Amino acid sequence: MLIKSAEFVTSATQPSQYPPAQLPEIAFAGRSNVGKSSLINTLVNRKHLVKTSSTPGRTQLINFFEINNQFLFVDLPGYGYAKVPLSVRRKWGPMIETYLRQRITLKGVVAIMDIRRKPGQEELDLIHWLNHHALSSILVLTKADKLSKTKQINQQNAFTKEFDIDKSKLIIFSAKTRQGKKNLWFAIEKLLGNDV
Repeated sequence: MLIKSAEFVTSATQPSQYPPAQLPEIAFAGRSNVGKSSLINTLVNRKHLVKTSSTPGRTQLINFFEINNQFLFVDLPGYGYAKVPLSVRRKWGPMIETYLRQRITLKGVVAIMDIRRKPGQEELDLIHWLNHHALSSILVLTKADKLSKTKQINQQNAFTKEFDIDKSKLIIFSAKTRQGKKNLWFAIEKLLGNDV
């Protein structure tokens, strides 16, 4: 995918704040500090489109970005550990669920996991929830550059076993080396279909 433009549109906590439902959308979900912002920035060849932080839980809103004036990337707040008040974290679940269930222009979700960790209950719950609601998903293992090729394959096997899926359904990705970027774009373009 040739990226001609990538612009921040708006941040939202509720449907009334979403941009008009006119363009197809791809959402990005994952645990706090999993490399979600870096992944989006790498995809669109921008260093600072999405703010990155070493502090987990920096994304507390649903952020919309328009790509090539053709579709939107939607950055969802990270779940799991985050240095934010519990009251804020409690709002994240309903906020994310509302978006995922009600957004008619949503084409699919990129579910992001750290290749160095074992999939936890939250990851399993997310994938189960997406499957239950018949939402298309792309599973991505980030931070691949932190592991040797052998360890990457071992982790990929562990994830495929845990999720009971085919190995081809998991994309190994690194924002640093750009490993997996082409495969991820291919999967995203497939979800967008004829809309772009």
